[in-house]
Amino acid sequence: MTVVVRGVHVTLALAYPSATARRKIARRLLPFLFLIYMTAFIDRVNVGFAGLEMTRELHFSNEVFGFGAGIFFFGLCLLEIPGAMFAHSRSARTWIASIMIGWGLLASLTGLVQTATQFNIIRFLLGAAEGGFFPSVLVYMTHWFRQQDRAKAVALFMTAIPILSATGGIIAGGLLSVHWLGLSGWRWLLILEGIPAAICGIVTLFYLTDRPKDALWLSEDERSWIGGELEREEKEKESGHAETSILRGLASGAVVILVTGYFFINLTAYGLNIWLPKLVQNLHGLTM
Repeated sequence: MTVVVRGVHVTLALAYPSATARRKIARRLLPFLFLIYMTAFIDRVNVGFAGLEMTRELHFSNEVFGFGAGIFFFGLCLLEIPGAMFAHSRSARTWIASIMIGWGLLASLTGLVQTATQFNIIRFLLGAAEGGFFPSVLVYMTHWFRQQDRAKAVALFMTAIPILSATGGIIAGGLLSVHWLGLSGWRWLLILEGIPAAICGIVTLFYLTDRPKDALWLSEDERSWIGGELEREEKEKESGHAETSILRGLASGAVVILVTGYFFINLTAYGLNIWLPKLVQNLHGLTM
C-alpha cells in the first residue's frame, strides 16, 4: 500500500496476507489436532484404570496385565516410521483418518476380551493401528506451518497430554461405576473411550485439508503466500542436506542420544500412567 506523507510517496509493507493466513491456519487446525491427540492418549493409558477391575474379574496376575499393557508399544514402534513415510508421500489427512477409525474400533473391542491371549493380541493390534498417528500429524504440520511457527504449533498440540492427564482419571472413575447390560464398569470404560477416536477419524476426512492449495477457507492470496513459503523452505532443505537412508539416520550420534533420552522419559511416564491406579488402589479407605 502506498501513502503520501508531506508530498512523499511511501510504500508500506503490510503483514497481509501472511498474518491472516497464519492466524486462520492456527485457529482452524490446532484445536482439532489437539482434540484428536486427546483421544489417542486416552486410549494409551485408560488400560491402567480398567486394570483396577479387569485383573480381578479375569483373574490376571500383575505379570499378565503388565505384559498386555506393554505389548501395545511393540506394535506402536513397528508402524511409526512407515506411517510417517506414507503420510509424507500420500494424503496425510486420509491416513490419519484411517488410523483413528481403526484404533477406535480396536480400543472398543478391548472391552470385550475374556482371556490373556485375547488381551495380548488386541493390545498389540491397537498399538500397530495407532503407530502411524503421531508421526503422521507431525508430517501434516509441515504441510501447513513454516519452520519458525512449527515448534509453537507442536507444543500447543501436545498440551493435550497434561490436560488429559488431569481429567482422564475423573472420567475413568465415573465410567467404572457404570454397569449396563450386565457388563462391568471396566468394559464400558474401554468400549466408550474408543468411540471418540472412530468418530473423530470420520470427521477428519471432512474437516482437515491436505494442502494449502486445496483450502477454500483461505483466500487466494493467503494460499499463494503459505504455499510459496513452504515451497521455498523445502528447496532450501533439499539444497542444504544430502539425502540419507533411514538406517544411517538412526545410526546418527545425535539421534541415538535423543532416542535414549526419550526412551527413559517414556519408560517412566507410561510406567507411572499404567501402574499408578493400582498403586493408589492399595491405599486404605479409598473408593474406586
